[in-house]
Amino acid sequence: MTTMRAAVCTRAGGPSVLEVRDLPVPEVRPGWSLVRVRGAGLNRSELRTRQGHSPGVAFPRVLGIECVGTLAASTDPALAEGTTVAAIMGEMGRAFDGGYAEYALVPNALLMPLVTTLPWDVLAALPETYLTAQGALDALGPCERLLIRGGTSSVGMAAAVIASGRGIATAATTRQPAKAGALGVDTVLIDDGGPLGERLRELWPSGPDAVLDLIGARTAVESLGLVRRGGTVCVAGSLSGWVIPEFEPVAMIPPGTRLTAFHSDSMKGRAGGDVLQRVVREVEGGRYRPHVDRVFALEEVAEAHRYLEDDRATGKVVLRP
Repeated sequence: MTTMRAAVCTRAGGPSVLEVRDLPVPEVRPGWSLVRVRGAGLNRSELRTRQGHSPGVAFPRVLGIECVGTLAASTDPALAEGTTVAAIMGEMGRAFDGGYAEYALVPNALLMPLVTTLPWDVLAALPETYLTAQGALDALGPCERLLIRGGTSSVGMAAAVIASGRGIATAATTRQPAKAGALGVDTVLIDDGGPLGERLRELWPSGPDAVLDLIGARTAVESLGLVRRGGTVCVAGSLSGWVIPEFEPVAMIPPGTRLTAFHSDSMKGRAGGDVLQRVVREVEGGRYRPHVDRVFALEEVAEAHRYLEDDRATGKVVLRP
């Protein structure tokens, strides 16, 4: 095969700027291997790149910060052709073409070999989402009571699955009451824009031990006031943006309370490979039940972006070439 189908972001704009085209299959070069893409999870960061909010991204570009598939051609002596692999981040879909295609040329340093019997749509739902959730929970450290803000996001639902598996009491916020039943947490708090403090104190008088904040800029300061004194807030999402305006750490972080963050780029390649393999085993064993909301064909990429952008998803959206 000399050509492949790929979803090309032609310029910054709405979902209609995504066009499925025939492109040459990328030529393998030293240090890079060719992945036959079997699935790619969709992420909100790709929506922002498409909208023109990712500095340095030049169009046209094949988006997709993650993919799973098999090695069609390998330059890594440790990985044979046919090996099942995943890849995330490392500027994939930004500095170079990503997973929205039948084939992706990926730096060997990003490849995570996997042994699995999972179907492709389930496997494609795991890498970015579960590595982010796992990394964020590790950054929070041991806790008995966890509040997840942005609970109906794919990462929020994955974090709830992992935390519940650890025996942690979990509560989660959502702006969409219709999705509350899918969260898989002990307590759901409807985020109606009002303060959460009183409702949370009714549940946990001293507050949660930890807050996983996936909303980000809009809620991070409030989260610092919700967590128990000496607890930890981890910002690991940007549903409301990246920047906290007029942030004053001395005034806004209560004494003894910790503020940290997690970004999945630290889990790319071999750093995340063992963690992802453990996640795969937990899913295969039925201990983790990932939420795959909907699977779109590559030709439906514009519709998939609209679906995610309109907040219709409850869990992970997957694109299948």
